[in-house]
Amino acid sequence: MTVIAVFNQKGGVGKTTLSANLAATLAQNGIAPLVIDLDPQAHLTATWGLNPRASQSIYRFYQGTSPLTDLIQTSGPGIHFIPSHLELARVDSQLVRHRDHIWRLKLALEAEMLAGSGTPIIIDCSPMLGILSFSALLAADLILIPVAAEFLALNGACMLERTLFGLEKFDRRRERRYIVNRYQDGNPTHEKVRAQLEKHFPRELLRTIIHESNDIMAAVGDNLDVFRYAPDSSASTDFSFLLDELIEKNLIGIEE
Repeated sequence: MTVIAVFNQKGGVGKTTLSANLAATLAQNGIAPLVIDLDPQAHLTATWGLNPRASQSIYRFYQGTSPLTDLIQTSGPGIHFIPSHLELARVDSQLVRHRDHIWRLKLALEAEMLAGSGTPIIIDCSPMLGILSFSALLAADLILIPVAAEFLALNGACMLERTLFGLEKFDRRRERRYIVNRYQDGNPTHEKVRAQLEKHFPRELLRTIIHESNDIMAAVGDNLDVFRYAPDSSASTDFSFLLDELIEKNLIGIEE
């Protein structure tokens, strides 16, 4: 599989740091991913120290004035990136007038021969349910759902399952995988949340766990990924395990 939408309709679960560091893990292994920041809050764009104009962002694509390939920049070693901008929030307000927007990303990825090219594409989604999120989900081959190790996030994961089920009325079922994020070994609450996820999603919960890590947060502050900030850290090991599992389960396509 090629296109991965990192999505959760609950905010604050670590979606952006997961997107950034999964991309960095691919780059670390000699695989140059394309990353799209599809969140108007542009946190991923800011994480990588970028401050583009609206005309340099994915908003221009949704205006219909630029192909995706013209918006690609370089962010860090081996990562291609399309940044976001606050103006992107206008897209979700145009639902009535532009219903075709929900298919625009999927069609463009195919038409510009980005999807299916062997290059992994990671989309950091908006947590709001609207045109932007639905366009990412419809473009995706795999929906990767980070769940912070807390009870409210667990409840959000169950609500999200209903949302994804409703999406299947419009198109085929996408593969989805849940990943426990911000986990602390030995924390009773975290262990209970993980156990509940195993109960609710026995086939879709990844065995990889992303542990709570100061290195991840500190790397963000320095506009770096964990491999450049702390290459020998437990955080970098977690993300390496994540990529190994995705490849092992044929959930991410890698061109030989």
